Amino acid sequence: MFLITMVWVGSAVFANAQTNHSGHSDDVDHSTHGQSSAMNEAILREPGQGAFAALSEVVRVLEADPETDWSKVDLTGLRMHLVDMDRLISDGVVEETNLPNGISAFVTGDAETIASLRRMVPAHAVQLASDDRWTVAASETEDGVELRVTGDNPSVIARIKGLGFFGLMASQDHHREHHLAMALGEEAHGH
Repeated sequence: MFLITMVWVGSAVFANAQTNHSGHSDDVDHSTHGQSSAMNEAILREPGQGAFAALSEVVRVLEADPETDWSKVDLTGLRMHLVDMDRLISDGVVEETNLPNGISAFVTGDAETIASLRRMVPAHAVQLASDDRWTVAASETEDGVELRVTGDNPSVIARIKGLGFFGLMASQDHHREHHLAMALGEEAHGH
């Protein structure tokens, strides 16, 4: 009985420490956000969770540009895309098969994840295919998507295998430019 009490007390202390450590105890005054000292401005670079950080960065760029056409701004569409990216990375279940010349990756998940995969993978495959060192094919299946990337050069094949599905989805660094275009309402495709 004593051990159980100690575990419970220890968990409560840990939870309290986590709450206090995060700076969000019950008595935090959220009205002071944005009034940080010069020291904090010099140190902090990331405003929190990744999707929030991406939206925050886009908002900062849009607000700094006097030419922003606010009637075309679509931050909701960008947010939906960022949710798709998160589902792909966090919830996608990948079964990779090494091929002699690359990989085949079958990716699945729950219904929402599959919908995200179907929006993301085929569209990103087009971006990947702009690199003529490899051949890219994406197809929808009943339970998800398949991405197949192959090459002829042994160093390219090693790169494909080293990147794997998630690395390939993150490669061809066009994401920041793509996100800004989406926020400006200039790029409406589902990826």
